[in-house]
Amino acid sequence: MDRMPPLPDLDLNESQAAAKAAIINGPRGRFEGPFIPLLRSPDLMGRLEKVGEYLRFGGGLTARIREFAILIVARKLTQQTEWGIHKPIALKAGLQAAIIDAIAEGRRPTNLQNDEQATWDVLHELQNNGKVSDATYNTAKSQFGEDGIIDLTALCGYYTLLAYVLNVAQTPPPPGADQVP
Repeated sequence: MDRMPPLPDLDLNESQAAAKAAIINGPRGRFEGPFIPLLRSPDLMGRLEKVGEYLRFGGGLTARIREFAILIVARKLTQQTEWGIHKPIALKAGLQAAIIDAIAEGRRPTNLQNDEQATWDVLHELQNNGKVSDATYNTAKSQFGEDGIIDLTALCGYYTLLAYVLNVAQTPPPPGADQVP
């Protein structure tokens, strides 16, 4: 049951209306997913949205790696809305379907490219240990540079935050979207 369904436009206060319009008129072009519950706190939503805009549409990571990381986070937290939104984006960005299937099944994908391997290792260690080993850090640094490691770490943190918001709000995935077990 959706605990925080969409707020009717007529019920929005000035801050909520402005925050919603900013997202619709930005690079996303639509208002969905975590922004529905986050609209209850429009100032926070606006600040988070700017971080998310940078991570999704800027930054130093490729779209394929960004989406790979987002799916890893979504699966780890069994976040259906983010999975449903980002799986088609990941496919379009060039992430192999077999890799997505392995993530959905909760197992380490095989035949990863070097940048995918580095991403998997960083996120696996970060999510399970709260830190990364020197070997994993050095491999990731050779793939992404220090700025890329910061972007990857921030991406993990940002999508973890969104997953928690969505899980608390019980926001449903888009109609017809794939879900993780």
